[in-house]
Amino acid sequence: MILQNKRIFASILFVLISFVCVAQGGDPPPPTPPPPPGLSVDGGIFVLLLLGICYGIKKVLDFRSKA
Repeated sequence: MILQNKRIFASILFVLISFVCVAQGGDPPPPTPPPPPGLSVDGGIFVLLLLGICYGIKKVLDFRSKA
């Protein structure tokens, strides 16, 4: 009798799990709109380039003062 109760319990669980899995479906959310045109992707590239040049000049001057 105990084995039959376990089988019934397992069957009920499998049926309930299948209902939960079906309930998870649905349409995905709509995609976000694209950004408006004219926005700069690399706005800070000039600042970064300027900092790189300044750092390079500093390294060259430090190297010359040691030699």
